[in-house]
Amino acid sequence: MLKQHPKGLFVAFFANMGERFGFYTMIAIFVLFLQAKYGYSAAEASQIYGTFLAFVYFLPLLGGFIADKFLGYGKTISIGLVVMFIGYFLLAIPTTMNSGFGLVVSALAVICLGTGLFKGNLQALVGNLYDNPKYSKNRDVAFNIFYMGINIGAMFAPSTAEAINNWILKTHNFFYDNRIPALAHKYMDGTINNASEYLTIAQAQDPSVTTQTLGTFTTDYINALSQSYHYGFGVACISLIASMIVFWAFKKYYKSADLTEKQKAASDEHKDQIIKLTPKQTKDRLIALGLIFFVVIFFWMSFHQNGLCMTFFARDYTSLSVGKVSNLLFNLNGLLPIFLSILGLYFFIRKKSEGKTRIIGACSFVGFALLAYWSYTTYNTENPISPQIFQHFNPFFIVALTPLIIGLFSWLAKKGKEPSSPKKIGIGMLITALGFVVLVVGSLSLLGVSPKEISGEVAPTDRLISPYWLISTYFVLTVAELFLSPMGISFVSKVSPPKYKGLMQGGWLAATAIGNYLIIIPGSLWDKVPLWAVWTLLVILCVLSATFVFSILKRLERATNS
Repeated sequence: MLKQHPKGLFVAFFANMGERFGFYTMIAIFVLFLQAKYGYSAAEASQIYGTFLAFVYFLPLLGGFIADKFLGYGKTISIGLVVMFIGYFLLAIPTTMNSGFGLVVSALAVICLGTGLFKGNLQALVGNLYDNPKYSKNRDVAFNIFYMGINIGAMFAPSTAEAINNWILKTHNFFYDNRIPALAHKYMDGTINNASEYLTIAQAQDPSVTTQTLGTFTTDYINALSQSYHYGFGVACISLIASMIVFWAFKKYYKSADLTEKQKAASDEHKDQIIKLTPKQTKDRLIALGLIFFVVIFFWMSFHQNGLCMTFFARDYTSLSVGKVSNLLFNLNGLLPIFLSILGLYFFIRKKSEGKTRIIGACSFVGFALLAYWSYTTYNTENPISPQIFQHFNPFFIVALTPLIIGLFSWLAKKGKEPSSPKKIGIGMLITALGFVVLVVGSLSLLGVSPKEISGEVAPTDRLISPYWLISTYFVLTVAELFLSPMGISFVSKVSPPKYKGLMQGGWLAATAIGNYLIIIPGSLWDKVPLWAVWTLLVILCVLSATFVFSILKRLERATNS
């Protein structure tokens, strides 16, 4: 299957994987960092997080314009990598409790600019590779593969962030306790309701803490936790260096695709490659793209609750202690061997597998199964987990399910029944709604302990729910994402008028930006309405969006084929 794709795809794959690993390491801990270090409420943290994500995904419009009109894709992408490195370096500089917010804002602004130069143009570059008739039929599959690269990087990010958090805290003789940040800031503000309860929690960290030294403990713990988050942000610097090496060292494999329409027109060698559309074709395509951009706003508004309300839900309402079997899912040293063992079994029993493939499959099945069992034997009866670790489920499911989704679409294509890209987007919106239905049902058992009713603290232990509610939601949302996001990027790549390719990829990401900013709506409602109502709002918006897609489906499909 991979032989049917240009080598430039894999350069983009690995360059993107490194950049996304750093980005998602940051995202896994960002709102936790804001609340722990600065004591922000859920609404305040939502506003900062939403604004940051909005600019991260809006500035590719600027990046696409710069590439289309001036620099070309490769140079713009390269500058973006360097700018992002500077931003993450600034964000990694440790400061003490309640200080350094100006530095954080400056770092975020630089990261947004660098991502704007990088992200959309890399997608446009991949699309250009498939303008070649030799590869054009594999465009949708290519973006599924490209998208899997994003998620391989993202899969390891939460575990990396958790490992760094725990390591830094351990060097200060502390361990992570999700109750401390909120109580610490209330204690420092003089608004704590039960200081004796907080003292007991502090003494679990350091038995020598007394009423007189509780303030010192508070600043020491928050400073140590903040430092662990800053060091987590620094991971992005290392991953960006890897992306730079890949992108610059293997330039020859994407050089043929690194030409804008303006650059083709100025070259005698490439003038015959210019694709011209009539004004009507251009208009129809731009309208179709605009309609799709409108719909995906509501997908990203819902989906990116993973770093906001779903992280709040993990921290405050989900049991953060699991047994040995469940811990296999929360540790990559258990989860990955299970996945690889199942993959080995698949190649062993597959009808098309030859002798060597079957032997490798059987050995992989047994070997990785034994490795998973060994990991199981090292776990305790009860194992603590951190709220950010839930975010590794989405990229893991992406990696695990992408081959199955590609296989499903290929099977449907052979039967002449594969849905068009716009129809896949509509189906994806319905599946997204189903994912949040799971959380609606899970939240019904939490009546009486909404964030408003418990003042934003962690719910009582006897009311915490199983982590499998969130895992199930992540699974369903992943299926939805595979129907929608890589198909949407492919749709933009195919339908964009040639002279606006970078700009239209920026438009897709700008729509994502609007959705990312709108995540502040559920975030602002977090401590004002019951939990089930937050998720119900998202269900309704996704169903309405799907209905809109199906109502204009014929128009979208005509633009695709024009």
